[in-house]
Amino acid sequence: MASVFESKHPLIHEKIAALRSIETTPPNFRALVRILGTLLGVEATTHLPTRSRTVRTPLGDAMGREVDGPLAIVPILRAGLGMADGLLDLIPDAQVWHIGLFRDEHTLKPTEYFNRVPQDSQARIALVADPMLATGGSAVRACEILRDSGVSDIRYLCLIAAPEGIDRLSSAMPEVPIYAGAIDERLTEIGFIYPGLGDAGDRQFATD
Repeated sequence: MASVFESKHPLIHEKIAALRSIETTPPNFRALVRILGTLLGVEATTHLPTRSRTVRTPLGDAMGREVDGPLAIVPILRAGLGMADGLLDLIPDAQVWHIGLFRDEHTLKPTEYFNRVPQDSQARIALVADPMLATGGSAVRACEILRDSGVSDIRYLCLIAAPEGIDRLSSAMPEVPIYAGAIDERLTEIGFIYPGLGDAGDRQFATD
């Protein structure tokens, strides 16, 4: 089974609570998603491979570290876009690849409609950004696309996860660690996370 990391950071907990509130407006919702993307990104990149470098200071040379190799940020459209902005604040030199998936409301299965994952990229670490890990169908499909393109290190970041989605992604992709801001109780009969926060895409983009 995959490693699952539910955040213990108090600032993440505080912002997740604000995100859930029905009183949070779309502009504030977008701001919260962005900063949560950054905070979860810090947790998900704690053990990135690094290499040494020499830095010239005003007084002399100092030894430092830098990330060894390019990274890719992969938002699942459309809800993952806000998290990607936060990850770019953290890693501005990262490549950004986009995967478009929507869930059939009757079958709950993912349908792919957009794919901008290169087949010849040098990036071998990908951070998948998707606010809600619900049924897990879209998460599994996105990770399959990345694996098939040659990415060997995939890390899945979500704001809120349901146990059902965690089980599905872990079973299909046991090598992919899951970084979640919170793990909720269950899925509803229509595949929404309970208590969750509603539809993350609609709440970000005022299309509710």
